[in-house]
Amino acid sequence: MKIQHLRNATTLITFGKHCLLVDPMFSDPGAIPGFKLFGGGRRANPLVPLPEETDSSLTHVTDVLITHEHPDHIDIPAIKWIKDHGIPVWASSIDTPNLCKKLPNVQEVRDGAFGARIEIIPAQHGRGMLGWFMGPVSGFYLAHPDEPSLYITSDAVLTDDLLSSVDRLHPDIIIAPAGAANIGAGSDILFSVEELVTLIKSTSGEVILNHLEAIDHCPTTRDELNQRMDAEGLGARVHIPKDGEQMHFDRPATSPYTPPEEKASASRLPGFQKWLTAKFAMT
Repeated sequence: MKIQHLRNATTLITFGKHCLLVDPMFSDPGAIPGFKLFGGGRRANPLVPLPEETDSSLTHVTDVLITHEHPDHIDIPAIKWIKDHGIPVWASSIDTPNLCKKLPNVQEVRDGAFGARIEIIPAQHGRGMLGWFMGPVSGFYLAHPDEPSLYITSDAVLTDDLLSSVDRLHPDIIIAPAGAANIGAGSDILFSVEELVTLIKSTSGEVILNHLEAIDHCPTTRDELNQRMDAEGLGARVHIPKDGEQMHFDRPATSPYTPPEEKASASRLPGFQKWLTAKFAMT
């Protein structure tokens, strides 16, 4: 499996015959209003450009996977790129209805897509009223027979349900957001550094940390994380890639396999906040 980190949460995952583009944000620096609404420090996003090799890397994309519709996970330039290249788009049942209004060839992710066993794992993008306002978010567990198993948590804070999923599925690789995002009021809406330490200690697999140094409301830095992971003795299993960096992973010979659970999505029907965040993301 090859995983290339592009910027923020935008990632290329190559496995089997597929190359998934996850959560594309293609805007030029400063094209999106800042997300830090209170307390100062607001800057237009993204803060940095895409790496120079982005265009050549995107030529391999076969499918697009969207975890949720916030503008740092799918933006207007990404929508245009997807349309121009006719790439199929996959998302959970929460996001497909609205994405179908914006894009052709949108499909709901189901077990068996991409030749893999797949489970959709709901994520909590913050706590309390702020977490509710951020709307439903979907993580994805993918287990291809010839590749390491992978859990993309999507934007999340640490919950018992998330840790239970890690304990049950034993993913070989976890991709998790590490920016500890905060809009300037209320609690963080992504894993704090302390929560990341707990998450990483809960697994024996590799962990890739993203969502760093690209968005104005994510204060955690790569240097800070590297120092903390080394201090915790976790540095050998934790990858904090630079924009454009590629990583290669083989399937462990002793990798355990747990079939995904079939989960109904009715309990996560979109509500008002989903409509509001989707409108913000697509305007």
